[in-house]
Amino acid sequence: MAQSRRGATGDGVAAFADAVIGAKSRLAAALDAAGAEFAGLLLDVCCFLKKLEVIERERRWPRRAAKVVLALALDRLARHYGIAVEARGPARGRTRAWQAPGARPTIDGDKDDAA
Repeated sequence: MAQSRRGATGDGVAAFADAVIGAKSRLAAALDAAGAEFAGLLLDVCCFLKKLEVIERERRWPRRAAKVVLALALDRLARHYGIAVEARGPARGRTRAWQAPGARPTIDGDKDDAA
């Protein structure tokens, strides 16, 4: 099969088209799950990367209203993807450090002279 300048073959183009169609259907499913009242806001924030202040100005919403509505929209989206509202499990609340077990932090100028 002949390759284009970028090295893609006909199979690569078909795979890309399949990926685009799959992404479009996943986006549609997510927006349907979020509901019509949140779909536009989610598109503006997540896809078009609009700032909340811009959205509030365009929609003539009061200040900080977009933040509240976005929180509701993201909550609905999280439910669609099966993401829990809060972390659960044994790792929750446990303090983690990058030090080796038994290692003690030192402070510059600290002397280990136990007299």
